[in-house]
Amino acid sequence: DFLARMDFMNSWLTEGEPKTFALPFFFFPQGFMTGALQNHARKTMIAIDRLNFGFEVMKEWGGEEIAERPADGIYVTNLYLDGAKWDASQARLVEADPGVMYGALPVIHFIPVENYVEPAEEYQCPLYKTSVRAGVLSTTGASTNYVLSISLPIAEHTNPDFWILQGVAALCNLND
Repeated sequence: DFLARMDFMNSWLTEGEPKTFALPFFFFPQGFMTGALQNHARKTMIAIDRLNFGFEVMKEWGGEEIAERPADGIYVTNLYLDGAKWDASQARLVEADPGVMYGALPVIHFIPVENYVEPAEEYQCPLYKTSVRAGVLSTTGASTNYVLSISLPIAEHTNPDFWILQGVAALCNLND
């Protein structure tokens, strides 16, 4: 993990602006993502309070597979799933293999979208900084451990409530 963080910092310094961002490496990822939305707001002249992220799960599993930065938004790496796994062949969330608690997520494109509406047929997967999932309540009433919800495609025979009951979440860091 230390070497991965050093590689990330080295690419940040040498490339000026990296192609991907390992969200777990940020102490306050919410601030970083707000900055990404602010950059998009300036570029497009759209008020930031009308922007939120839409999501596209990529085929690539690591930042080294990404050739260039996206035209809009950010590519996010190094996230995990707790209680489910990502099926790359079907490009959707599926039940975890027996005895496997955590699995990696591929690169996710966080795309700034004006007046974003969460797709009802997808699971709004909460992303937490740690696997503890608990945190102090902030002034907004949300846990300081909660980052945001990522919209993930799911199997047609399931609905979002199924994944909620399974307790599925995305994580920046594993504490186990």
